[in-house]
Amino acid sequence: MDREVFQEQYGLLGSSEAMRQVIDKIMQVAKTDITVTLQGESGVGKDVTARAIHAMSERSRNNLVIVNCGAIPEGIIESELFGHEKGAFTGAETSREGYFEKANNGTIFLDEIGDTPKNVQVKLLRVLENGEFFRVGSSKIQTTDVRVIAATNQNLWQMVQDGSFREDLYYRLDTVQIKLPPLRERSEDIIPIFRKFVEEYSARYDSVFKGFSDEARELLISYRWPGNIRELRNVAEQLVVLEKSQFIDKEKLQKYLKGRQHEGSADNLPMVAEDSYRKQKTDDTEGFDRKDR
Repeated sequence: MDREVFQEQYGLLGSSEAMRQVIDKIMQVAKTDITVTLQGESGVGKDVTARAIHAMSERSRNNLVIVNCGAIPEGIIESELFGHEKGAFTGAETSREGYFEKANNGTIFLDEIGDTPKNVQVKLLRVLENGEFFRVGSSKIQTTDVRVIAATNQNLWQMVQDGSFREDLYYRLDTVQIKLPPLRERSEDIIPIFRKFVEEYSARYDSVFKGFSDEARELLISYRWPGNIRELRNVAEQLVVLEKSQFIDKEKLQKYLKGRQHEGSADNLPMVAEDSYRKQKTDDTEGFDRKDR
């Protein structure tokens, strides 16, 4: 499969040199069982990348289980990951499989791995090293055969230095690291991706897209896009749905850019703090099986 077909099939957008290098690396590792860590800001497409790696792997006919480690309360994350036995804690009325069991023979995607508590990190290390773990409340060893993909928007090595992330787990996860670049570092991709989104939503909402002005084009490129691809998609949908206009100019576009200045040039637009775009996923896990596709 060549790069363009791969990108089209799995929704990995962009033709810049930075993205070509990323795609080539993804295609190299996808068919292996090697542990991969995806590093990048919120909204750059880490979950889409994880899906693509799983879909190209030998495990693609089995589940991809997605776990947002940052969305699970600290008090229950061990039980969620590794399961528990009946009576293990108050409210544990039945035994329950954890995500590692559900992902057996497939792939588990540990999103926001840096948010995992240290007491759970040591248990993750064991399952990564030999596929063994204990359910909460049990002394019986459980085994699982999974491929692990992790992701973070934090600097894990700095967290190791700060003492909040285990060094041994860091090295276990650092087998292959893929850094997904933010949109502002591949500005040549912004216009083609935005056009694709606008055309997609125009077709969905029975609208007609006739293009955008040079000033709107300049604004798209100069804006910092702190929410990256996710924000770009959201702005495209808002324009199509709320403006009901066939032609996008600077004034229409500017209304939907966060942190914009209502007056002044696009060059003066400030970068918005990325934290406002770190919305938790509605579901902290998702089964993904490509066998019916």
